[in-house]
Amino acid sequence: MPLLKLVFLVLLIRRGKPVCRLQVRAQPPELTKAGDFILGGIFTFRTGFRGSVSTFQALPDPQTCLNINVREFKFAQTMIFAIEEINQIPSILPNHTLGYKIFNSCGMTNIIKSAIDSINGQSEIIDERNCTKADTAQAVLGHSGSAPTVGFARILGRFQIPVLSHFATCACLSNREEFPSFFRTIPSDLHQSRALAKLVKHFGWTWVGAISNKNSYGIKGITTFIEAAKEEGVCVEYYHAFGQEGSLHELKKIVETVRYSTSKVIMAFMSHREIKLLVKELYKQNITGLQWVGSDAWITDHSLTDSEGHSILVGSLGFVVSRAKIPGLEQHLRQLRPSQFPDSQFVRDFWEDMFDCALNGSAKTLRKACRGSESLQNVESYFTDVSELRFSNNVYKSVYAVAHALNNLVTCEEGKGPFANGSCASTENIQPWQVLHYLQNINFTTGQGERVTFDQNGDSPARYELINVQRVTSETMHVATVGIFDVTLPRRRQFIMNGVEIVYGGGSHTVPVSVCSESCPPGKRKVLQKRKPVCCYDCIPCAEGKISNITDSFECLKCPIDYWPNTTGDTCILKEIEFLSYAEIMGIILTFFCLVGVILTAVITLVFFHFRETPVVRANNSELSFLLLFSLSLCFLCSLTFMGRPSEWSCMLRHTAFGITFVLCISCVMGKTLVVLMAFRATLPGSDVMKWFGPAQQKLSVLGFTLIQVIICILWLTISPPFPFKNFKIFKSKIILECALGSAVGFWAVLGYIGLLAMLCSVLAFLAHKLPEHFNEAKFITFSMLIFCAVWITFIPAYVSSPGKFTVAVEIFAILASSYGLLFCIFIPKCYIILLRPELNTKKHIMSKTKDIYC
Repeated sequence: MPLLKLVFLVLLIRRGKPVCRLQVRAQPPELTKAGDFILGGIFTFRTGFRGSVSTFQALPDPQTCLNINVREFKFAQTMIFAIEEINQIPSILPNHTLGYKIFNSCGMTNIIKSAIDSINGQSEIIDERNCTKADTAQAVLGHSGSAPTVGFARILGRFQIPVLSHFATCACLSNREEFPSFFRTIPSDLHQSRALAKLVKHFGWTWVGAISNKNSYGIKGITTFIEAAKEEGVCVEYYHAFGQEGSLHELKKIVETVRYSTSKVIMAFMSHREIKLLVKELYKQNITGLQWVGSDAWITDHSLTDSEGHSILVGSLGFVVSRAKIPGLEQHLRQLRPSQFPDSQFVRDFWEDMFDCALNGSAKTLRKACRGSESLQNVESYFTDVSELRFSNNVYKSVYAVAHALNNLVTCEEGKGPFANGSCASTENIQPWQVLHYLQNINFTTGQGERVTFDQNGDSPARYELINVQRVTSETMHVATVGIFDVTLPRRRQFIMNGVEIVYGGGSHTVPVSVCSESCPPGKRKVLQKRKPVCCYDCIPCAEGKISNITDSFECLKCPIDYWPNTTGDTCILKEIEFLSYAEIMGIILTFFCLVGVILTAVITLVFFHFRETPVVRANNSELSFLLLFSLSLCFLCSLTFMGRPSEWSCMLRHTAFGITFVLCISCVMGKTLVVLMAFRATLPGSDVMKWFGPAQQKLSVLGFTLIQVIICILWLTISPPFPFKNFKIFKSKIILECALGSAVGFWAVLGYIGLLAMLCSVLAFLAHKLPEHFNEAKFITFSMLIFCAVWITFIPAYVSSPGKFTVAVEIFAILASSYGLLFCIFIPKCYIILLRPELNTKKHIMSKTKDIYC
């Protein structure tokens, strides 16, 4: 059976019946030239088309393309110029020539068909005579649009036919799984999106509106921009996707969103057609003053000046591919004649329209070139202008990239090749995957010094110029280059401004502000608003003890324990250290009363010393009076130890000196009280008590009582002495420098012993308060002890509840008050008699009723 089938097949071939036949007639290329290697080109020489609606029951009628697109034709001529230039270079493809097949296509269906025709060839019948060497292109250049390129690059990629685009920027084309054979000499939108994100961040625009086309270019471009903007800390408010197929309602919805948006900067990933419609509607609604940031799809399109309200776009910013110079291209364009392409109807139409425009000022299809032209020279300048070659340079680089790949292929040395066992490709039967391999690995520099290479995704290194629309007239749009973005530079230096003055939205020279919320200054932190992007937030002050020292901080930092925020909350400063100082008003007042008490005690001592032989002084043991005055002066002076910066010695001294001096003082008072009381009791018949309360016994009692306090203080200082202590608990913003008690038991033992003696002394004084009236010392001692006890009873709650240095002040006040009470109640009445009533300072008067009291 297999043999019979083979024989039948041979018979069919010999009878001339084809094995394969094209089902439709191949579309002929618009411009063609033979060569050893063929480059396909797909360009849209005409914009707009007219055709019948497909019923899917029969083949549709061919589409009729309308208006001439001069830019696309210029791309095609740049491709031809590059091929002819390469054919004249001996070092590239020696002994081989490049040819081309350039298709003029409009409409998605026609573009994809052209791509398929470029690899199928023009032969309608494929048999053994041409099936081994099909009339196919080694690579296809085009298209200028992302959507058509996505359409045919996916198809050609299945056959590993290289596709190179000079203008298709959609980031989706970087997917090597879907587009394994796609390359481009224009950077991907991914790079452009990152550059645009850095741009808006550079100007401080953290709240940006965004509009895009509905096609893959717009959706993918705006998506990558939003992701890149997020990395830069920029929030994007995406309005809507818009396209020509959308309704008028859709357009008006976008306009209303723009009107009420708080964003003053709008990012537009759209074609020039949609921008025209949008600008026109915004102009009608009087929505102006916005800062537009555009993609390369429209930012440099001169046809925008045709749109109503184009002045809205003054100040627009956007990235475009870098300008370049191609020597000889202008001469090539000026030498274009229909005779060079006798089979091209388009070239004849183009030439005729140029002359019609020059002679009559109008043309049916060459509208842009003709508008406002008065001579053939003006029309020629529109086509031959090479002052800003951006995308044409990408076409030029694409041709050279294929040429270098083919050159590496044909100059391969057997045994050193990149394929199995070091083999090379056969120039007689080159496979597409072989060309693809060499194209992936090219790395060369053009004559203009521009490096050409592709990464693993087929993308070129991104280098953009930042342009600014600075002036729009009725005819032209003037743009200025104000910066560059070069991805090959270090990350922090990729975006560089060149110092050229920038015009912003509405013609302003001031950078507009576009933020959802104003920046939070140092001292405050961000709190995100509910259901809003991260750029919308409230600024609240940092909590107590915390600071934020940077702008737009999300967190506040806690200050170290010895530090506290300043008034603005942006710096930690040393806490104020608080203690009772001699220099402050309270310290000065307390020091004054201390010194007054010492001086007053000294004066009374001098008075008593001068009148030491008088009865009033001699009564009740004058030596005990002098010892009491001495102890009172020590009480006044010990209060000074409580003031000043606490130290180890001052902390130990203040409490022990206070405890010992007060016990000495109260011991003296108790001795005087006992003498008065026992003297009165000794006048009773048969009493022999006074022998136990003589001067020696009084001194021993004072010494004994004081010695007990000294022992308590020594034990306190030995076991757990007081020490200086930084108290952080009372005030958060201050450090209270105070003396810690060390042992609370020791402190309260000292106070308790003083209180015990004071209570005992008060009881004894009360028992003696009804003694004779002429000079009843017991009454004054009772008053003094009542004052003493009242002061120290109120001292305890005041001491416990007073904060900081006021604790020390309360303690000093208690010492001074009790000291003054003893001094005034015991000694002032005696001084009054000594100095003012000397007639009462006689033994006769004192002993008039109580003859034996003072004996």
